[in-house]
Amino acid sequence: MGVVLVTGSAGLIGGETVRRFAREGYTVAGVDNDMRAYFFGAEGSTKWALERHIADIPSYRHHAADIRDFAALGRVFEEYAGEIELVVHTAAQPSHDWAAREPLTDFGVNAVGTLNLLELTRQHCPNAPFIFTSTNKVYGDTPNALPLVERDTRWEVAESHPYAAHGIDETMSIDQTKHSVFGASKVAADVMVQEYGKYFGMKTALFRGGCLTGPGHSGAELHGFLSYLMKCAMTGREYRIFGYKGKQVRDNIHSSDLVECFWQVFKAPRSGEVYNMGGSRHSNCSMMEAIALCEEIAGKKMNTTYVDDNRVGDHIWWISDVRRFQSHYPNWKYQYDLRALMEEIYRGFEGRV
Repeated sequence: MGVVLVTGSAGLIGGETVRRFAREGYTVAGVDNDMRAYFFGAEGSTKWALERHIADIPSYRHHAADIRDFAALGRVFEEYAGEIELVVHTAAQPSHDWAAREPLTDFGVNAVGTLNLLELTRQHCPNAPFIFTSTNKVYGDTPNALPLVERDTRWEVAESHPYAAHGIDETMSIDQTKHSVFGASKVAADVMVQEYGKYFGMKTALFRGGCLTGPGHSGAELHGFLSYLMKCAMTGREYRIFGYKGKQVRDNIHSSDLVECFWQVFKAPRSGEVYNMGGSRHSNCSMMEAIALCEEIAGKKMNTTYVDDNRVGDHIWWISDVRRFQSHYPNWKYQYDLRALMEEIYRGFEGRV
């Protein structure tokens, strides 16, 4: 078997991708320089996950390259010349708030890094599918203009609206909206991945993710909602709720369910495809509901503080309509609901926090 190249290989989605494709018999070339520690401090570091890869996965090959460095990335592609069968790009600067501190770094990682990888794939392995983890933040704050109804524990879209039954689909505009600096850099990457598919005919697919989560997440306050929430529930650390009365809604998908999407695309690639992907109506919760579930699983009351100001560009209500992906790949199904997902995050932290 050939090589699967994975960026952000020690992160949540990258790490899950490494484990899945290694189990399938592939050599996995991982690219990760732990910039998450730079973004979020020691708590956000993925060093522990990398050490686990090296200890547990004989077919894993690590490269501490910076995806902004075209020459360094080029050497990785050259090392596996003729062997790369798939590129999965999950490396990113993932935080709204952090992006505003260093817009040049954010754009360099999210936009320039993605372009570097697309061009190197085109030069070295143009027939390899290229899978990219985009974000629902490419829609900016447009979802906040939906007709929303306040309920006891959550916001909901009005029942008469077309998005009520299944969530938000890919026809929502990404234009004329406040994205946040992070959202804008991901828009640039998102559109370029589409373009390399549509213009150059490469086999590209991108996933505009909702809340991606699982036990492999190095959750920090600025990124990693459910992981960080559970960490606070277990340790008694203060958790700050940012705006919207704590009733903001997110759909939540386990990293292994998302990586199964990658496997389906790898086996039957298409060109220039865009998919909204998250927990959909199958797995979603408000902040209030997530706190109650964490308290139930951890068996203790959480220490929460409410901050009236919401994060800039943050969504009040987001649920992904995943039917487009399901229509292209009907064999794909969820393996985790919200409770199973949260219980696994809890077990993953036992002995670590």
